[in-house]
Amino acid sequence: MVSFAAVRRVASLGRSRRSNMNFLSTASFDTSTNESGNHSSSTRFLSSSVLNSRINRVASPSSSSAFSPQARNLSAFLDSYDAHVDERATLADGLGVAPKPLDAAQCQDLIDEIKAFSGSQEEGDRLVDILSNRVPPGVDEAAYVKAAYLSAIAKGDDSSSLVSRELAIKLLGTMQGGYNVGTLVELLKDSDESISALAAEQLKHTLLVFDAFYDVEEMHKQGVKAATEVMESWANAEWFLQKPQVQEKITVTVFKVTGETNTDDLSPAQDAWSRPDIPLHAVAMLKNSRDGIEPVADGTIGPLKQIAELQEKGYPLAYVGDVVGTGSSRKSATNSVLWFMGEDIPYVPNIKSGGVCIGGKIAPIFFNTMEDSGALPIEMDVNDLNMGDTIDIYPFEGKVCKAGTDEVITEFGLKTPVILDEVRAGGRIPLIIGRGITSKARVALGRDASVADTFKLPEEPENNPEGFTLAQKMVGRACGVDGVVPGQYCEPLMTTVGSQDTTGPMTRDELRSLACLGFSADLVMQSFCHTAAYPKPVDVVTHHTLPDFIRTRGGVSLRPGDGIIHSWLNRMLIPDTVGTGGDSHTRFPIGISFPAGSGLVAFAGATGIMPLDMPESVLVRFSGTMQPGVTLRDLVQAIPYTAIQMGLLTTEKKGKKNIFSGRILEIEGLPDLKCEQAFELSDASAERSAAGCTIQLNKEPIIEYLNSNVVMLKWMIAEGYGDARTLERRIARMEEWLADPQLLEADPKAEYAAVIDINLDEITEPILALPNDPDASAKLSEVQGENIDEVFIGSCMTNIGHFRAAGKLLDKVSEPIPTRLWVAPPTKMDEAQLTEEGYYSIFGSAGARTEMPGCSLCMGNQARVAPGCTVVSTSTRNFPNRLGQGANVYLASAELAAVASILGRLPTPDEYLQYMGQVDATAADTYRYLNFDELPDFVEKASSVEISDEMKAAAHKLQAGE
Repeated sequence: MVSFAAVRRVASLGRSRRSNMNFLSTASFDTSTNESGNHSSSTRFLSSSVLNSRINRVASPSSSSAFSPQARNLSAFLDSYDAHVDERATLADGLGVAPKPLDAAQCQDLIDEIKAFSGSQEEGDRLVDILSNRVPPGVDEAAYVKAAYLSAIAKGDDSSSLVSRELAIKLLGTMQGGYNVGTLVELLKDSDESISALAAEQLKHTLLVFDAFYDVEEMHKQGVKAATEVMESWANAEWFLQKPQVQEKITVTVFKVTGETNTDDLSPAQDAWSRPDIPLHAVAMLKNSRDGIEPVADGTIGPLKQIAELQEKGYPLAYVGDVVGTGSSRKSATNSVLWFMGEDIPYVPNIKSGGVCIGGKIAPIFFNTMEDSGALPIEMDVNDLNMGDTIDIYPFEGKVCKAGTDEVITEFGLKTPVILDEVRAGGRIPLIIGRGITSKARVALGRDASVADTFKLPEEPENNPEGFTLAQKMVGRACGVDGVVPGQYCEPLMTTVGSQDTTGPMTRDELRSLACLGFSADLVMQSFCHTAAYPKPVDVVTHHTLPDFIRTRGGVSLRPGDGIIHSWLNRMLIPDTVGTGGDSHTRFPIGISFPAGSGLVAFAGATGIMPLDMPESVLVRFSGTMQPGVTLRDLVQAIPYTAIQMGLLTTEKKGKKNIFSGRILEIEGLPDLKCEQAFELSDASAERSAAGCTIQLNKEPIIEYLNSNVVMLKWMIAEGYGDARTLERRIARMEEWLADPQLLEADPKAEYAAVIDINLDEITEPILALPNDPDASAKLSEVQGENIDEVFIGSCMTNIGHFRAAGKLLDKVSEPIPTRLWVAPPTKMDEAQLTEEGYYSIFGSAGARTEMPGCSLCMGNQARVAPGCTVVSTSTRNFPNRLGQGANVYLASAELAAVASILGRLPTPDEYLQYMGQVDATAADTYRYLNFDELPDFVEKASSVEISDEMKAAAHKLQAGE
């Protein structure tokens, strides 16, 4: 049995002072690296003295002309701001939306007006109020401007009739961390004891101090009184204890949404462009009519008036549903819910925390994202909770009563007692960082590092298994131990982190709020696959600005038009390692990933670790032989189909049963799959609401995959992709593994929550997902003959073999096909190869609409199928209204989709097998995968790239776990 303390301790290795994994610092834009190949913390993480010098430069008259007062109209700020407020008040059908936070230019305009102020007290108060409350904290560009100005006043280098030195220090203390910290640390030594004491008060509740922690520690050792007070405060966890405790009784009004709430309901894909603008995006929450929900404008504006009427009862609202949070975009969905049902965060514009979310079942990533946001998610029986009920929740007693009475409606158990600490701290991430500071301060003061006297720590699981599953071994290795048992808290190292473009702007904002200017995760990659094809103006801005944001922090940025994040990120993986991503389909075919909301993804990228309560595992074990015409996509759907037959999964939302929810799906019995094929299986674990997925493969397909990927990554460097050093380090790690290819395996006596055996001999026809639910399954013979209007062949569930198969079937057709056919390959490399082989000519002759490589219809945020039509799609999920308003979508293989496009209906099994005979006859040619080490253009480009000895040494240390 591995103890919690051991896992926690090992997971913290590499995070001592000035180490490459240490995130307790404020990062610079310096790109020099340390011996591990990551940006060295002594340069990427600023000390208070270095940070002060930068702020002094910004605050000085010689600052860039972009922030020069002479370039500003000093009298225009309030008029301009009021015009913006008035404009936002007209949105949402006149119901109004909160104004945006200030950007850097607006913040400088505001400061210029404060400097030159000569107006009334009322106007002066307004200016200071806006400076105090409407500028984002952390390392946002506007925060940089704000911190520079306040620092100049706080240190006596500037003065203002509106902002006193004391007020400037207090306002610096509201900025959470980053650019404000250096000045506050310096002021601990101020000769004016009242000033040093005031600075100390601000630092006592500032958590994002990063390497400045050690500056305070050094001052303490030198006998600086204020520094000692700060260290004592951190050690005593005053930052936590001074926050209000969770109430013993929480009274709320129920906002009940019956059935399943997926995150498309809460954060519609069509409105993805507005996700970073939380109050505007929240307008679209539940915009489509459904039982009990009354949108202001059906399909456009959600139930704002209905929410307002319930709020008039005088209590906060609690979101309640049968099944809550399935699907993607969980952070934006959480933001929307909390915008109406959470609490304001002082001095932080347009973000809310707290709130209560109740579900009969809450999807695991959505649950975690609620935790990260400081909300209280609870799973319980919701059958007797109805819209408009006022209830009393007793979180410590685990019961819900009718408000003002002792009448118990239902009872519950919290997922973990730690969750109440998370709520009190303002979220799981602040709690983790804060506990770390308290522990470090205690050690610095000569005390025991334990914080068990103040905080509820995760409980150690009681079971001591005789063996570990593959997932438990992978996570264990990432924590420096043999294995991690279910229920055990750990912090595995994040080797690979992915971010896509509809969540990327939110991840960027979260990174700013974490004061991160350099990644500690070994590889962080950003894609633009969801918005490249039909960009809105806001998307174009993202395309131009987000790549630099990622690269300057040591990450890798793709380009618009490159294709789907997963098809690229999978080619950057190291076997048996752990990662995460801001897309629920970040499901590694080698290794394991735990997808997360953008806040946790930012934390993982910034710190190189991720908090995890190790889930249980469900084993899916295949046996037998694949039958003619049966594809990998049919095996994907065979998993929920079999689980339903076994009584482990139901499609009814009330009292829903789902053996996969929150567990790891571990797949065995298909060891010779190509890695591209394996991803079809791991990818679909998202639709099962599984926390993660592993697939036991033999070495040979992984060796083939990595040899190909080494060439592709070298090609990327030659093509100017960056950060080049990160790509070099990843190539070196791949080559290190290839030199001695070893794979983890599950122990024979590993324990599983359930075992699902699937005999391939018994699957003799395709299995489809029925419309509106990716779990609902049927054999082709049960739905044959259904008329089909449109067909989509694309998404991360496809690879080049699927498009060849479809092309070969379409090439036999002489008449125009009766359906609207959409074709979208996953990457630009697939597109180029298919074009070279003549398949795009076939698609064009068939009348197909060929889309830019990327997500296309799968997300449904831009191009859409016709309202109310019936579709066969190879996409990931088929929630109501996802691909098109009121569309009925079957999920199936590319091969079956192609046949349906030709016939205009679902074929009979015999018809399907006749068509598949044409594909099987040339299967060796059809299902050739993109092996870049066999493509001359890629090999030639790659040959010009040499990996430096420095990166080889860095990779060796990382592979060795040093």
